[in-house]
Amino acid sequence: MAFMSLNDYLQRVQGSLYQQNGEVLAELISFRDPHVMSSRLMVEKPERDVERVIDASLAEVIAGHLRAAWAAGSGDTVEAWRTQMVVVQAVARFMQECKEENWMLPVMYTSCLDLRLFALAADQELTRTGASKAGETLEKAAEALMSCFRICAADTRTSEDCTKRWGLLYLVNQFFKIYFKINKLNLCKPMVRAIEALSFKDRFSLSQLITYKYYTGRKDMFDSDFQSADATLSFAFQRCHVGSRKNKRRILIYLIPVKMLRGYLPKSSVLERYNLPEFQDVVTSVQQGNVKLLSETLARHESFFIGAGIYLILEKLKILAFRNLFKKVFLMSGTHQIDITLFLRALQWMCVEDVDLDETECILSNMINDGRIKGYISHAHRKVVVSKKDPFPPLTSC
Repeated sequence: MAFMSLNDYLQRVQGSLYQQNGEVLAELISFRDPHVMSSRLMVEKPERDVERVIDASLAEVIAGHLRAAWAAGSGDTVEAWRTQMVVVQAVARFMQECKEENWMLPVMYTSCLDLRLFALAADQELTRTGASKAGETLEKAAEALMSCFRICAADTRTSEDCTKRWGLLYLVNQFFKIYFKINKLNLCKPMVRAIEALSFKDRFSLSQLITYKYYTGRKDMFDSDFQSADATLSFAFQRCHVGSRKNKRRILIYLIPVKMLRGYLPKSSVLERYNLPEFQDVVTSVQQGNVKLLSETLARHESFFIGAGIYLILEKLKILAFRNLFKKVFLMSGTHQIDITLFLRALQWMCVEDVDLDETECILSNMINDGRIKGYISHAHRKVVVSKKDPFPPLTSC
């Protein structure tokens, strides 16, 4: 197939169009298919040859694909991206012409995926040369994807079996990958609403659902909705194929901090299995109430945590480390009325900077308010009076 002639290729395209075989047609415009390696198909100006064989409804798509193959073969990633933009817009028009049909959805999937990948490469090239700012190319790609999104979302009158709305989740996942890359998570909200409004939202392919839950879980985490983040990321992790260790590890990078903030600490065996040693001392420091070790660990693995976008989330774990440190102070004091100065000394011993008696009292007040400590503060006596029954409730109950 990699050495087929242009005419053979066009005949195959026309045949799949005639048979309405979306899967085969998608392969014939995919840059993961061997045909793109054929020099015979790398044509700079293929329009005349294409129009001679291919129906007008699909001619622009195929001509654009062949020109993109020529650009990619020439090493011109920017031109490949620009041409693929034309292909996606032509696919959108083709879909609009096909009323009450969705057999062409695989064609949309392939063209949109290739556009995002070309946009990534072009963005790096244009940013390197100073021709555009980082992310601009991806934003333009998202605008092209939106033409397909609108057509799928608007197909509400077609029967459920034939509606183009079955293509929405794939598109939304492509949008997620772009918006997370350019750090514009606010643009994800309408995408989530579109999926949640579908009556068949739970019947998409498992692979697409896992991707969707992974990104919505990350968004929930950044929005500090840790309960929802736990549910969605757990769904993604538990249903991810057991052999997809790389993907499971990627999910755990976000699921572990969320679980820890909810009081569930991962086992060392899990961290070892998925090669996440960066979290080992984080877990140990929270367990021991070792605030100093937690600060040192965050500093030591700063590049990893910042790169994953979880550094500030892990900073929130300090409150759990404070809680476990204060529990040790309580146990050592042997009384339910503890001087706040004892807590202050513990913080100073842990090298917590710029902390005084008032700041310590504030930390304790917040813990009491959040239910991490049962008790109250006696301001007059500068003491914390903790409950005689379960003064430090389990973290999972807070």
